Amino acid sequence: MKTILYKYITVFFVILFMMSCGNIENHNEHDGHSHEKEEQTIENEDHHEEQEAILNEQQFKTLKMKIDSLGLRNMSAYVEANGSLEVPPQNEAAVTSVIGANVMSIKVIEGDKVKKGQVIAYLSHPNIISLQSDYLNAYSNSELLKKNHERQKKLYDAGVGSGANFQKAEAEFKSSKALVNGLAAQLKILNINTASVRNGTIAQQAPLRSPIEGYIQKVEVKTGQYVEPQTELFEIVNTHHVHADFMVFEKDVHKIKQGQKITFSVQSIPNSELSAEIYSVSKTFEDNPKAVHVHAEIENKSGNLIPGMYIQGKIQIENILTKALPESAIIKEGNKFFVFIAEKEGENWVFKPLEVMTGEKDGDWIAVTFSEELPVNTKFAYNNAYYLIAEMKKGEAEHSH
Repeated sequence: MKTILYKYITVFFVILFMMSCGNIENHNEHDGHSHEKEEQTIENEDHHEEQEAILNEQQFKTLKMKIDSLGLRNMSAYVEANGSLEVPPQNEAAVTSVIGANVMSIKVIEGDKVKKGQVIAYLSHPNIISLQSDYLNAYSNSELLKKNHERQKKLYDAGVGSGANFQKAEAEFKSSKALVNGLAAQLKILNINTASVRNGTIAQQAPLRSPIEGYIQKVEVKTGQYVEPQTELFEIVNTHHVHADFMVFEKDVHKIKQGQKITFSVQSIPNSELSAEIYSVSKTFEDNPKAVHVHAEIENKSGNLIPGMYIQGKIQIENILTKALPESAIIKEGNKFFVFIAEKEGENWVFKPLEVMTGEKDGDWIAVTFSEELPVNTKFAYNNAYYLIAEMKKGEAEHSH
């Protein structure tokens, strides 16, 4: 009986011992997991601390880093529009011949600057000579009829001349005077001096003069060529009055008004940005496309601006004060955007990434907003965001090894 009792007691103690060992192992396993989690936490904290790029003073100067606090900037909402350079109709001229004639000489070439009244070509034809002869004969005859009219008037006033003779002399004189004035007007159109013709000087050639100041845009004749009346020989344009003519589509017309500013570029003049101000908005639509003309005076004319050049512009419709940074200060990683906070630590500069939300873009500036309020004196890197993110990743890679 005692033997059986001893066996039961022995088994009981063995079971207690085994349970104690199990608890110790569980406790050790639990402690092992805890230590592992603590190490992972410490590692994550160290990794978090590595989220920065460090530049020494030499690197900072070599990269020409720009550091500044964040202020408010005028960011413009705008309407995009295309168009061309144009000049008002009064600043363009087509030079034509009013009489059939031959081009004897051409005094200009395309691109030449001319003054108003400057001779640009000479025309010659027998008809020009005949017109001068007709004028001279008509003028001489009119002088005779004038004297006869004066004589008949004196006789009529003295009561010794008949009224019929006086009236006939007066009618003939007026008719001859009208003929002389008509021929003189034709000679004036041909730029021939009637005083010289009256003195007996007959011009062999008629000069063609520029009606405006400007530049010769087209020369459409050759020396010796016969030209019909009203044939366009030269085209002259005054580029001093060139302006920007934009086409604004129907959906955006209500946003456009006089006085708004426009920044635009000329396709044939790369790396240039011009500015203009709207002075006129058309009140009628063009059929194709459905758009209105918007005319703007160019404020900073530069380069060779020629009518007909294609232009692309942005019409500023409102200005909004907002926080903004240069495009070179912002980097995109995946679907997120980051900027870098800059802090001076001893001899080094430390740059820490900060996620931002981007907004409107105006030129090289982009509006930014933050998830939390930052101290007013926070400094940011204004450039080299690509380099800083690469430098930060390089530091992370070194840490992981």
